[in-house]
Amino acid sequence: MLNPLMLPLIITALVVSQPQDKAIRIKASLPAKAHCFICKQNGELELEKPAGGVSYKDKTYYFCNKSEIESFLKDPDAFIPAPLPRTAAPFTLKTTTGTSISLADMRGKLVLIDFWATWCVPCVKAMPGIQKLHTKYAPDGLAVIGISIDDDAERKVPAFLKKSKQAITYPMLLDSRETWKQLGVKAIPSVMLVKDGEIIEHWTGKIDMKAIELSIQQQISKQKH
Repeated sequence: MLNPLMLPLIITALVVSQPQDKAIRIKASLPAKAHCFICKQNGELELEKPAGGVSYKDKTYYFCNKSEIESFLKDPDAFIPAPLPRTAAPFTLKTTTGTSISLADMRGKLVLIDFWATWCVPCVKAMPGIQKLHTKYAPDGLAVIGISIDDDAERKVPAFLKKSKQAITYPMLLDSRETWKQLGVKAIPSVMLVKDGEIIEHWTGKIDMKAIELSIQQQISKQKH
């Protein structure tokens, strides 16, 4: 029989064990230097003087400016990368030539997906590197696709590709259904590696082509063995 005197202790234990589900501004003293959460996601690894910090789900996040803090407090889940591996939402999108391509069509292949936009300068700079990966590893079974998240992509993307000095030979899809949200993309540049319907790697911000190529090589090696 439960002792009534133990109820307050049990309730307290339950409350303490529950994960913190609300973002709370840190009022305690801040470290002299820390990684800015936003900058780190964009590939900037320098330690900076934090403008503030936020505690969320038992983790602490530091930021280099106050506007980032306010944005994070409003919707922290919009900033936190989705876990890996995770299921890739199925999609069917049209290419610039009107052909439909679905993720299901590429099941059994290693798929590299590049989310980009014509207005995203880092995305455009990364495209020659993506093209090189396509050329180098397509014979080993790598499928590369680009997915534009541009508004009015049917008009903008073909015009952009026509003017581009870099020839892009992998399929370019037009995201008319906000597929990027369903796949957990929260910022671009955003590149992910998908295998058998699962997202196994996801790079956002400053894209490290060497890291992407290493992951591709490792997955191809596993397939061969």
